[in-house]
Amino acid sequence: MSGPAAHYTESAPPEGLARVLVCRWETLVGAEPRPVLPDGCTDLMWTGERLFVAGPDTGPQPVREPPGTRITGVRFAPGRGPALLGVPGDALRDARPDLALLWRPGEAERLADALAAAPDPAGGLAAAVAGMLRAAGPPEPWVAAVVRAADGGERVADLARRLGLSERQLHRRCLGAFGYGAKTLQRVLRFRRSLRLAGRPGAVLAEVAAEAGYADQSHLAREARALAGAPPAALR
Repeated sequence: MSGPAAHYTESAPPEGLARVLVCRWETLVGAEPRPVLPDGCTDLMWTGERLFVAGPDTGPQPVREPPGTRITGVRFAPGRGPALLGVPGDALRDARPDLALLWRPGEAERLADALAAAPDPAGGLAAAVAGMLRAAGPPEPWVAAVVRAADGGERVADLARRLGLSERQLHRRCLGAFGYGAKTLQRVLRFRRSLRLAGRPGAVLAEVAAEAGYADQSHLAREARALAGAPPAALR
């Protein structure tokens, strides 16, 4: 979950969780928050009352919490959240379910009670993730391979062949790990890269498109409308 608000800060994940978490973050919802844009990640979030998950998105998502709500979260790296939460990624896609609906009775409630009593909710969420990691063990090696391939623009057919899988087998695995197929992950990661590049001082969209891996500026514009619901210039 990432998007401008009245207040938003990020901090690095604790030592030992850098391969699992992108960051810890906190936001104060503003009066007119901008939509949350796809980033390939899954987030675990706490409002002080509600403990819920933001699944991997395929388009812009409205911020549903009322203005003034303070949200603390941890952002899982692509492909890590669903496995650690014990929920298939495609069951979380474009969704914001309460954690209590996903875990066994009482488990989410105990975590919520611990977070309510914690002086540092972000630290409490990170500690919970550390516990998930101990229980789940190391990730499947193919997950990191898919992320690298998607970020590098490798063709899905070539990736599947390299992993010794059919394209259908790879797609099915990716649904569980990422919430969608490798091609969609590639589109999302490329779009996030374009946003980072467009945020540089003096950035020219035609150059951003080329550097991010788009065929041309029109290609970038089409993808921005599909994934963010707005033209690239409006997202700066």
